[in-house]
Amino acid sequence: MGQTENFADAIRGGQTALGIELGSTRIKACLTDHTGTTLASGGYEWENSLVDGLWSYPIEQVHEGLRAAYADLAANVTAAHGMTLEKVGAIGVSAMMHGYLAFDAQGDLLVPFRTWRNVNTERAAAKLSGELDFNIPLRWSVAHLFEAVLGREEHVASISHINTLAGYVHEKLTGERVLGVGDASGVFPIDPATGTYDAARLAKTDALLAEAGAPHLTLANVLPVVKRAGESAGVLTEAGAALLDTTGSLQAGAIAAAPEGDAGTGMVATNAVLPRTGNVSAGTSFFSMVVLEKPLTTRHEEIDIVTTPAGDLVAMVHCNNGASELGAWAGVFREFAVALGSSASADDVFGALLSGALTPGADDGILAYNHLSGEPIAGLPEGRPLIVRTPSSTLSLAGLMRAQVRGSFATLSLGMRALADEGVQIDEMHAHGGVFRTAGVAQRLLAAALGAPVVVGETASEGGAWGMAVLAAYTLSASDQPLHAWLDETIFAGSETSRVTPTADDIADHAAYLDRWADGLAIERTAVATTR
Repeated sequence: MGQTENFADAIRGGQTALGIELGSTRIKACLTDHTGTTLASGGYEWENSLVDGLWSYPIEQVHEGLRAAYADLAANVTAAHGMTLEKVGAIGVSAMMHGYLAFDAQGDLLVPFRTWRNVNTERAAAKLSGELDFNIPLRWSVAHLFEAVLGREEHVASISHINTLAGYVHEKLTGERVLGVGDASGVFPIDPATGTYDAARLAKTDALLAEAGAPHLTLANVLPVVKRAGESAGVLTEAGAALLDTTGSLQAGAIAAAPEGDAGTGMVATNAVLPRTGNVSAGTSFFSMVVLEKPLTTRHEEIDIVTTPAGDLVAMVHCNNGASELGAWAGVFREFAVALGSSASADDVFGALLSGALTPGADDGILAYNHLSGEPIAGLPEGRPLIVRTPSSTLSLAGLMRAQVRGSFATLSLGMRALADEGVQIDEMHAHGGVFRTAGVAQRLLAAALGAPVVVGETASEGGAWGMAVLAAYTLSASDQPLHAWLDETIFAGSETSRVTPTADDIADHAAYLDRWADGLAIERTAVATTR
């Protein structure tokens, strides 16, 4: 049976899943069958902007981007399979985690969407972390809410409920105000025993809000309902279908998975949802997720405690800065190649640049910092990307790029040290993101940085929209299997992976490098203070 016939059968039987993810630079839609095979995809590019000093995206552009990404996907379905997309079996929405969307009782947005990039919540996060004895990062939704209350912002008096970006879009599509537990764990601490918000900490926070002048904000009523992976979170309504598809072809009725954050979809996309496994997502920001066997013994400022989409505890090390600076350097070298008359693709240039980055000692005396924005783990209020080298160092392409890659992973390494101190055992880490398309290089350097085997699979570059489609397919399956077992059997059976295990010398070399890099952060702090 041909591909078109298989696709037709999947649609007619309602066995397709649509995943949509609103990332930092792209909104992507991905259509799969029930086994996770990608049938079509579509996308829409966007960028955040500063609104009154805060990073935001216009809510109108959220709607515009959803429609454009879906239209692109639908057009690709027609082009590839000769069919009009009229029905999907299941649907799910993911988005960049955390942030703040506040609404009044009529559902009107009170202030522009405040994204995870904003670091104006230091006062609120510190107060909450101390009172709740739980690390509340600057970007968490409850930190944004409490900061608005402490700042006596005018809109606070009208707040009826708050949501994440994924939760907002899900409500527009289904009419249901719910969050997947992974996304909810970036809103407020989760009690793993109940799979929902920690009741004792809710009560403490309600008291803090009342003391700060907002007694009307009872979090149990303000926050969305929490659901775990596999639990139905409503269905696509007529209004939701019309929001996505302006042609009117898409039918309502698709079963909806609970909306998730990009961290949760990254875990699913890499099949890293069991204790002692984890994943690293390498994009505009870097973050690692390690699924815990038991709670950590102490609170760590550099570690967020979140959950998998199934509700298991996860230690998350989140770095605001990722591969953007590495990509910028690749762009410069591609410009140079074009100036010389080369027609090399971006991937060709990137592969050539990284080809020597595994050369031991090539970056001796060279330090690179990738901080475009503030980085709490590194103690930086702002970022200043820079390269510094000693006079005795040798500046070569291999050394420059080795320094760039290792510098990109260094902040992540600092955060992971705390997990090592806690005795957390990691059997393997799964990595995904564009930097891993160049086989072996970033993977081996990351393994040394983490001190653990790093696995890159066939789905490493599929992304969060695909991971969300898989979660939607899991919901549609109504399977009695736990998420990890269903993923193993239905999605990842027979998939090929590449595994790199660091040597003791690799790990020791990176540890020595990281000490030098951490000492050099003083240069970064001086640059922040003196470079405007």
